Amino acid sequence: MTNNELQLRKVKVIARGQGNLYPVYVERAKGAEIWDVDGKRYLDFGAGIAVCNTGHSHPKVVAAATEQLQKFSHTCVMVNPYEVAVELAEKLVDIAPGDSEKKAIFVSTGAEAVENCVKIARAYTGRRGVIAFNGGFHGRTNLTMALTGKITPYKNLFGPFPSDIFHAPFPVALHDISVKQSLKALENLFKVDIAPSDVAAIIVEPVQGEGGFYAAPKEFLVALRELCDEHGIMLIADEIQTGFGRTGKMFSFEHSGVEADLMTMAKGIAGGFPLAAVVGKSHIMDAPLPGGLGGTYGGSPVACAAALAVLEVIEEENLIERSVHIGSLFNNRLTELQQRYPQLISEVRNQGAMIAIELMIDGDVEQANTQLTQQIIGAAAEHGLILLACGFYANVIRFLPVLTISDELANEGLDKFDVLFKSLVE
Repeated sequence: MTNNELQLRKVKVIARGQGNLYPVYVERAKGAEIWDVDGKRYLDFGAGIAVCNTGHSHPKVVAAATEQLQKFSHTCVMVNPYEVAVELAEKLVDIAPGDSEKKAIFVSTGAEAVENCVKIARAYTGRRGVIAFNGGFHGRTNLTMALTGKITPYKNLFGPFPSDIFHAPFPVALHDISVKQSLKALENLFKVDIAPSDVAAIIVEPVQGEGGFYAAPKEFLVALRELCDEHGIMLIADEIQTGFGRTGKMFSFEHSGVEADLMTMAKGIAGGFPLAAVVGKSHIMDAPLPGGLGGTYGGSPVACAAALAVLEVIEEENLIERSVHIGSLFNNRLTELQQRYPQLISEVRNQGAMIAIELMIDGDVEQANTQLTQQIIGAAAEHGLILLACGFYANVIRFLPVLTISDELANEGLDKFDVLFKSLVE
């Protein structure tokens, strides 16, 4: 079957809400490369949305999953548990930022992890309210949609949403939203909408994902920690997209030195197998009663085995250090592009290998160049690239290369992007 034939079959049987960015059907993938059913090769600068940090089909991950599958595929960790889940939990609580004693639970998706953070925070505090930030993305379930700070496409048509969810501005220097203004907005929220004594949790992405790859300033995360300590509020770190070496640390919160009370883990955790986790301070994690947390597939033995292999690969291949190098390489090349097109590229930014360029119109940072962004994404496959967009105004190109990518392939892909960009603007 060809790409076109498969796309025709797909649109007949899969609802349009679960669209696909590219009519490119994958036949195989290895490392940073993908081949479609038509035999065309692509360099993957999306990594399945920061999932395949260790590259596609890493031999060690494949071997671990295969070995576990030959033993058994499922018993439910809440019925008959197994050693790989215990071992993975031990490793996750060990690598989580901060010195506090911690515990973990396993679920299947990032959205589930977020929901369980909220459940745990409410159980521990006995409070109702949760505060999130404009531009944040936390999932597609009803509760996580309410937490997400962007309407289209994530919330449009899907209301009503749960109550007791509140939003505040996220600090973005490029758009003149300062840390002081964000903190002042929280102060106003406590005066206008909900008393701090009623707030169970504040949830924050250390680098906004769908929101545009804006990194939270260190002083902002430190101030949130202090604010939460002052009022007995749980601080939730949503590390779903930022975890497992992506930002030049195992987790992005490590850049600030701040320890959250609860944190989410997903995406890069298991090399492509569906797995997510909540890790938090032990006394907080134990607030729900037995049976109050869980899920049929959470902590799949195959996914746990793959995740253990992912952690080994990150350590053995020095992928955290590699992430820093990749980020620098991309930043340098994209900054050269910005210097050639200063009226179109307002900013190049990265934290490790979480890299983005923001596009504007005629040098005006407040005029989002959504059209050019869409054109770039739409033409990327023709140039042998897999690219993703994001941003509050959908005017950001994000680069999420696998952390095992070679300099040679990274530069090849950036050469392709250079040609693609020039073809659309000249």
